[in-house]
Amino acid sequence: MIKKYFLLYILVTMFSQILAQSNVRLNNYWGNPLNINPSAIYDKYLAVFSIAVHKQWVGFQGAPETYYASASTYIENYHTQLGLKLFQDKIGYTYTSNVGINYGYVIPYQYDWQLHLGVGLNYQLLNYDLSQVNLSSTSDAQVYQNLVQENYFNADLGMEITNKSMRLGLASQNLISLFFPDNKKIQTNTNFAYVKYRYYTNDIVNYGVGICGIQYSDLYQMEFNLTGYFKFSNHSGLQTQPDLFDIGGYYRTGGEFGLIFGFNITEDFHIAYSYDYHFGAIRTGSYGTNEIVLTYNLQRKPICHNCWY
Repeated sequence: MIKKYFLLYILVTMFSQILAQSNVRLNNYWGNPLNINPSAIYDKYLAVFSIAVHKQWVGFQGAPETYYASASTYIENYHTQLGLKLFQDKIGYTYTSNVGINYGYVIPYQYDWQLHLGVGLNYQLLNYDLSQVNLSSTSDAQVYQNLVQENYFNADLGMEITNKSMRLGLASQNLISLFFPDNKKIQTNTNFAYVKYRYYTNDIVNYGVGICGIQYSDLYQMEFNLTGYFKFSNHSGLQTQPDLFDIGGYYRTGGEFGLIFGFNITEDFHIAYSYDYHFGAIRTGSYGTNEIVLTYNLQRKPICHNCWY
């Protein structure tokens, strides 16, 4: 009995350390950087809606499962984007939930360059599913005092410099965790620096590349992404249609490779699937990680500034 209590105590401590050492993010954050940066603004659309399911390390008991949703709307007259971000992450019997609101502002410059500034405020909750904790006795207070619900506020900050083809960004998530150690029990401070470039041509296939540096706690990681975007041409050879589908791959330092496939069901509705495989010790009990992202873009009605009504 004592050994069982001791093992449970070790597991609780281990899960707390895991939560403090990593942050929740999607594999395909390139498709919608709002997942990592509150300044990721899309002024092309009136609104953008996204939902995702992320199943990590399939086959490994207690592996993370993430459910994510976001919505944003751009108010053109005020150069302002308002956003909402929701997610729940489950690791074993541990649940992390997040409700966040984002504010972004666009400062236009010459030659179609823009500066994006953004800030986010998050309410974060750490909870436990005690129905999955099997004990012969419930009298050990030392075990259950570590399974108490906790909630904190946190904040994100970010900036981007963009034009039609390029996006350079800096983002810092969970800034309050830097000053209040208790917040790290839910999410620790994580920082991103990235650049993404897509070359637009009239060819049927266009290419895009991305590089992202990630820092959380004392861990550092780099990610490299390459994507091909495929279209159909009309009879004149000019590409008036949006992308039909895209295929990409990425590598993360630490021995992680992934593939991403995206398809535009309609001009407004996009579905993306990603699979990645980790070549570390986790591979002995895992079949890899699966993720599906659905995105709907609400088109903005054209505005004619020189029309008479």
